Amino acid sequence: MSGGFWSSRGIPLASLMLIRQPVRLAVALAGISFAGILMFMQLGFRDGLFDASVTVHRLFDADIVLISPRSTSSVSMAGFPKRRLVQTMALPEVEGITPVNWNLLLWRNPETRGTRSILALGFEPGDPLFTDPTLSPKAKKLTQKGRVLFDEKSRPEFGPVAEWFREGRVVESEIAGKRIRVAGLIGLGTSFGADGNLLTSSETFLELLPNTSPGSIEVGLIRLKADADPALAVERLKTLLPDDVSVLTKQGFIDFEQNYWKTGTSIGFIFTLGAAMGFVVGCVIVYQVLYSDVSDHLPEYATLMAMGYRLNTLFGVVVREGLLLALFGYLPAYAAGQGLYLLVRNATQLPVAMDFSRAFTVFTMILIMCMASAGLAMRRLVDADPAEIF
Repeated sequence: MSGGFWSSRGIPLASLMLIRQPVRLAVALAGISFAGILMFMQLGFRDGLFDASVTVHRLFDADIVLISPRSTSSVSMAGFPKRRLVQTMALPEVEGITPVNWNLLLWRNPETRGTRSILALGFEPGDPLFTDPTLSPKAKKLTQKGRVLFDEKSRPEFGPVAEWFREGRVVESEIAGKRIRVAGLIGLGTSFGADGNLLTSSETFLELLPNTSPGSIEVGLIRLKADADPALAVERLKTLLPDDVSVLTKQGFIDFEQNYWKTGTSIGFIFTLGAAMGFVVGCVIVYQVLYSDVSDHLPEYATLMAMGYRLNTLFGVVVREGLLLALFGYLPAYAAGQGLYLLVRNATQLPVAMDFSRAFTVFTMILIMCMASAGLAMRRLVDADPAEIF
């Protein structure tokens, strides 16, 4: 018997089975779309938070990064001797270095007078810090003590700093109880560990944190010559330097931060569990729809078997129903995911955006969800006894 189930009107049988009861079909598609939206949001939040945790890390102008072995994340950076960074200049591959102080300080909102933690980076204004070429002329303004560059992408809780500065007003505030003045704006972006950022000179940084040793830094940036191999240089530096400093490639520094949030906190588990729950909910909905459809049409399936159609051919009808549900349930979930990502970006400034990898992952999960449910519903076909029609 032919396996191409088509009606007299040229409509595939699987489609007819689904549209025969529009209300049930609408409920099924709504359930699948809801499960897809839930998976999109959970995975989007998870990946967005991981990406946000390395906003500053990605901008550093460096091939190799030195940190203390006692550092656990960007919110808990320990210091190490600055001389370790200077020692790396003994390596022929090293072209330049930049010592960086890194700490969370209390910023006072100049409008409301409330305080909030902000990430402060201290460096020598003449040294390269970020790959952004516009930073160098702005950094010259930091040579005067008590001056900072404020991140205009910081959350609004820090006050209307960027707005006031563009209006030409003198913007002053306090950090750690000491008076500072905003000398310019930069655009870095918030991270998971910090809602705002500012840059200042090493001199000003040490004045804001007088307990910090002048010979100590939290991050050491190393730039290599164009023909140097970063991985090989890392291995050579590990043998050159004592074990009171960790040597990482720039990507290793990014991975170091992301691994903390993935494994050192419950964030990754929570959002992954949320996506799994969406998958389970979708499975239950699709299974109920397909099982009910097969049960309602059991006599018709029995008739087809009596006509000579094989059980595997009937299974194919249920499989095609699952494929159609997966496709038409995914499309609205994808569209809603795009809209919700835009809403989240505007509300939280987190880098939550649709990408091919996540879109493909969610579609695959929906497809597996529908196929698994179809497989379970097929068991009902085994009960389609042709003798029941006589």
